[in-house]
Amino acid sequence: MRLSSLRLLLSGCAVLAFAAPAAAQDAPIVIDPPLRDGLPVVVPVPGLDAIPPEDLMPPAVVSTEDPAPVAEAAAPPIPEVWSPAPFTADGQSAYGLYLSGRVASLRGQQAVGAELLARSQALTPEQPQLGGEAFLASLFSGDLDAVVRLAPFVAETPLFAGAGRLAMVVQNLRDGDGRAALSLLRAESFSDPYGPVSSYLAPAVAAAGGDWDAALQPVEAPVTQTAGLILRAQRAQFLEARDRSAEADAEYQAVLASNDGARLFRLQYGAFLERQGRRDEALEVYAAALAGEAPDPRALAAIRRLRAGGRAPAAPTIRQIAADALSFAAMETSQVDIHQLSAIYLHLAAALHPDDTILLRLAESLDESHEDNAARAAFARVSTANPIVYAAAQLGLGVNLVSEERDQEALEAFIRADAAAPNEGVVAGLLARQYSNLGRFGEALAVLNRPNVNTADQSAELRFERGRALEQLGRIEEAEAELWAALQMAPDSPQLLNHLGYLWVDSGRRVEQGAEMIARAFAADPRDANIQDSLGWAQYRRGQYESAVETLEEAVAKQPANAEINDHLGDAYWRVGRLREAGWQWNRVLTLEPEPDRRAEVEQKLTRGLLAPPVTGSQP
Repeated sequence: MRLSSLRLLLSGCAVLAFAAPAAAQDAPIVIDPPLRDGLPVVVPVPGLDAIPPEDLMPPAVVSTEDPAPVAEAAAPPIPEVWSPAPFTADGQSAYGLYLSGRVASLRGQQAVGAELLARSQALTPEQPQLGGEAFLASLFSGDLDAVVRLAPFVAETPLFAGAGRLAMVVQNLRDGDGRAALSLLRAESFSDPYGPVSSYLAPAVAAAGGDWDAALQPVEAPVTQTAGLILRAQRAQFLEARDRSAEADAEYQAVLASNDGARLFRLQYGAFLERQGRRDEALEVYAAALAGEAPDPRALAAIRRLRAGGRAPAAPTIRQIAADALSFAAMETSQVDIHQLSAIYLHLAAALHPDDTILLRLAESLDESHEDNAARAAFARVSTANPIVYAAAQLGLGVNLVSEERDQEALEAFIRADAAAPNEGVVAGLLARQYSNLGRFGEALAVLNRPNVNTADQSAELRFERGRALEQLGRIEEAEAELWAALQMAPDSPQLLNHLGYLWVDSGRRVEQGAEMIARAFAADPRDANIQDSLGWAQYRRGQYESAVETLEEAVAKQPANAEINDHLGDAYWRVGRLREAGWQWNRVLTLEPEPDRRAEVEQKLTRGLLAPPVTGSQP
């Protein structure tokens, strides 16, 4: 796969300003209102000043400036008098639609931006630049029909043209025209980066087009290669569809012989066995999927269905198999961190089969691409049909919201995930952490003390969260026990070393041992400002005030808006006699929205200083 080609494709995101979403409280996008006295009303658009002025002039607007010379052929000239004028029936102009589309894209609202740009292009179809821009917007937002309609405007750019032709293949598959899809796929070979995905699609498209000989052709690639696994698993499905069950079973056995094949296709094989009436064997396969280092939680639902006498899953349709091929191509690109291309493939897969698992993976790809608005929308589209998949989507939504500091919304997402999967330790841990982040430590502890969470084999992370909650509730000895137990499970964890070490230093219980633990944490992660703060505070508690000043100054430089670190630096300045600087630091703390207890302490220090006198030294 040629990464240079991928960079060119993904540069379309920069053109559309996708990488700079604005805050959630932005005002709604305003499109042209109806004409007034035959002229469009000019309405200021929030966020407009963030767009470079040279980008605000759409191709459909006559410039008042002298035209600059261009190296390439210019777009067709714009007539002095439009006939018909580029306005919609209700008075929205091509200019307003274009400008609003750009602003929507700037805010990260890709679907809205793509729709507005496509509507602007429909009013000015003779302008190829706008057609290309609308094509890219539609491609990254997943508007399949718009991509196909706009594909002619990128026909001269092979990389974009390949994406357009791939979308046409998928559109024909979606609409039931397998012959047209097959003709398009075979018209010419796909260049990078679309070569692998076109090969994965080829059997499904051949089956849809009626060429079963091609669909069932034996796979030459070995199962040690990704292509071999994907194509042989597809061949097994098509053999089953043609009532060649023994051959299908042999293909599955070959696929499952590799570790990756077993991990990826056990559930698919189990469903095949169920359809063959081999229920006991299917149970064994599902049980194997739950074992090992990476258990597949979907197997648990399959086991429950089987034991309850439920029906076997239906055999996949050709469209589902094609969607799976696109999903596997997305998996490959995500493994090399090209998440935007993964999102394109998953948009196409969702057009063929809007399955919750595909939507979840699409949301994750968008999240990895930092397309936060689109990611949240995709997470929210995952239904409750499969509790595990729904819980995963709500967890992803919650983590995204935490990164945006939308803590209450994040808590609500974690609560929904916990309701869907109450026995999952990961879910309980994240829910408890969010309760703690909001200062609701009693509720955090209640989650962590559930019988199905507080078990002998619980993770170090769960013990850490329990220790953190107990500490904040003043139950210090219980907190120490939990944190110590967590540290025995993960003895090199900088987070655990720092937290327990700081507890011991700050409380005065085991200052020397705590300082040694903090030093180990800092050696493991010297870039962490909070650990460096603990190191400085340990030096302070041991009377090493000059060293504490130096250490805490570096910590403040790393995290200048941290109230606790600034407070500690103020204390250290006071101890070495730098009283004015101490007062400045404490005043700085009050501007950083400290917790009520810290605010009260700092206000007292500003009035009285520290109880102990400073060390003799010069006063700056």
